[in-house]
Amino acid sequence: MTQRVLVTGISGYLGQHVGAELLRQGFEVVGTVRSLAKIDATKSAIAAAVSVEKLTFVEADLLSDTGWEEAMKGCTYVLHVASPFVLGEPKDQNDLIAPAVEGTRRVLQAAQHAGVKRVVVTSSIVSMVAGKSSGTYGPDAWSDTEAKIGAYAKSKTLAERAAWEVVGDGPMELVVVNPGFIVGPSLGAPGEGVSVTMIGELVAGKMPMIPDVAMGMVDVRDVARLEVAALSAPGAPGQRFIAASASPIPLAQAAQILRAAGYGKVPTRKAPNVAIKLMALFDAQARAVVPQLGVRIGFYTHRTTEVLGWSPTPIENTLIDMAAALTR
Repeated sequence: MTQRVLVTGISGYLGQHVGAELLRQGFEVVGTVRSLAKIDATKSAIAAAVSVEKLTFVEADLLSDTGWEEAMKGCTYVLHVASPFVLGEPKDQNDLIAPAVEGTRRVLQAAQHAGVKRVVVTSSIVSMVAGKSSGTYGPDAWSDTEAKIGAYAKSKTLAERAAWEVVGDGPMELVVVNPGFIVGPSLGAPGEGVSVTMIGELVAGKMPMIPDVAMGMVDVRDVARLEVAALSAPGAPGQRFIAASASPIPLAQAAQILRAAGYGKVPTRKAPNVAIKLMALFDAQARAVVPQLGVRIGFYTHRTTEVLGWSPTPIENTLIDMAAALTR
């Protein structure tokens, strides 16, 4: 019997890859979209990678109860992927926090009501290390929401904590995957995502200088495979899994990889930290970068490799595949 999986936010950059991976492995997939107008583009993007015969859609918004009961019908598993992601700081933090926290509660409570066996929530490494100093951190780390960590990090931390609170000691199983900075080729998600925009600007030469930042990166296809693996892995329930490079990858290193691959417009000059700090006075994206300047954070990923069988795609392959997709 084919098992049915609900994927929230299937129209997004990661959501499309998750949907494609589930279909590739023979699952029946129900994807939620905030508007039915997104169905055709999403279906076409996924269809370019895999047959969409077992793919259906339901309209459901994270801030409304409408649609979630219908979406959960017959589902054995739920992959909660939907959550907003912006690099700059919004004027009102609740523009990010409310959909993330309320939406997570709404999805998990609907899953409980529907008798779903296991939910896999997509969180982020920012729920673990936002505001922390350079060092290496594992799955037990948590970001301090009382500190000035930014709206996005706060939203992801509070949303993940909400997920653990909702599930509690109940019968429904919960697994959390905490990806780093997700990179890799898009299947064609409208709006694409922050990483697609950033790498696109690098390749096009629109980023004049490279800030001194380094991130734990991960291939979007790896995240999709990990989340699907987490649906059935026996040792996964009750665990958090880091999906990020064990060592931080400087943006300058990513630029070198792309230049070596023939993308000659990629900048080579490094931006002085003082220049980024000056820009932060009037630019929201620069302001979001300032706390990361010079910070080098690594991760203990043993649990992910041992329990979920992760073999990370080399970041060189990921970036080159991504650049190729952006320049077709």
